[in-house]
Amino acid sequence: MKTLVIEDDFVTSQVMKEILLSFGECDIAEDGTIGIDCFREALESNDSYDLIFLDIMMPGLTGQEVLKVIRDLETKNGIMGLEQSKIVMSTALDDIKNVKDAFKSQAEGYIVKPIDKDKILKILVDLEML
Repeated sequence: MKTLVIEDDFVTSQVMKEILLSFGECDIAEDGTIGIDCFREALESNDSYDLIFLDIMMPGLTGQEVLKVIRDLETKNGIMGLEQSKIVMSTALDDIKNVKDAFKSQAEGYIVKPIDKDKILKILVDLEML
């Protein structure tokens, strides 16, 4: 499984990477712009990410904005439905508006920080990634 973690908090990104490396390759992007660049590069090389963990509150582009850009890039490249990367919002925000906005923009999952191994394993099971 190839995973991308788009997260501006260094400690959180390292914890997530350490957990996710047990399941395959894991790249980290420190902000939304870098995350979009990583996604675009993988898409262009026909080596797309299977799973993306995306923080909502980041400097510059928010996670909600990044989610929309990624889905737009997939659509423009003819990638739809089950062929799309699975995107999980990983955030401290647990209000209903952010949750609804994420799913409306085609996120498949939503986990609230702090992140730990059990939360990641649960989302992987829920998304049938294991």
